[in-house]
Amino acid sequence: MASISATRPFADATGPSRPAPPPLAPSPTIAFIDVDFTASEARLVEDAVRNRPADAAFAYVVTPNVDHLVRLQRSRSDLWPAYRNAWMTLCDSRILARLARRQGFSLPVFPGSDLTASMFDNVIRPHDRIAIVGGEPRAVEALARRHGLRDVRHHNPPMGFIHNDVEVARAIHFLTHARARYSFLAVGSPQQEILAYRVLRAGGATGIGFCVGASLDFLTGVQDRAPALMQRMALEWLYRLGSNPRRFWRRYLVEGPEIFQIARAWHRGRLRP
Repeated sequence: MASISATRPFADATGPSRPAPPPLAPSPTIAFIDVDFTASEARLVEDAVRNRPADAAFAYVVTPNVDHLVRLQRSRSDLWPAYRNAWMTLCDSRILARLARRQGFSLPVFPGSDLTASMFDNVIRPHDRIAIVGGEPRAVEALARRHGLRDVRHHNPPMGFIHNDVEVARAIHFLTHARARYSFLAVGSPQQEILAYRVLRAGGATGIGFCVGASLDFLTGVQDRAPALMQRMALEWLYRLGSNPRRFWRRYLVEGPEIFQIARAWHRGRLRP
């Protein structure tokens, strides 16, 4: 029987954050649209995660997709440090990979949902301590039962918590004191990337954090993922749009197509002397 522990109330401030150098990347990178993507196939990513010491200082993995890159390029926002300090940056989007291929880059694709599934299926062992931020308790309990996990810690912050200093402090405290080998931040982008970066800066946390969005919902059946054929055809976005048009219409029909102009502008910039 897996034990599920919730975070305890915490109202203290985290104190001033101190910069921490990002951990060394596990492999070479490929620069595309100003993002340094990890140039590793799935098997090598699994090996890098598996072989990293359990008590090593906290590092985290991000999985940028079209939505992430459009957001970063549109506002030139303060989200950049959250991505540039990641231990691994895995391409979540087959559309990005196809755009990269047109410009002469071979960009490995490892969607966040596939990454999450591979971690639970191939890397995580029953006795590893797991911390999860986000998700409903019943889904977390189902995940623990499904994979025979014996030590799972769970904290579910309120919606929009990233704008509340006290709630951010609670989440940082939870991840720091959980001392988990693997942490899954499932609170949506960019909240999860901001949180991971602040945990890194705060210092004291261990293990690897995965910014996984809705991946846990797909894994536990809370949400349905697009059929495999649509995934291979780079049409997962269309499936999600059809499943919830009110939520996704703007992301996929208005903001997402900006990536083509962004990619062209980036490519022209590279060709300038």
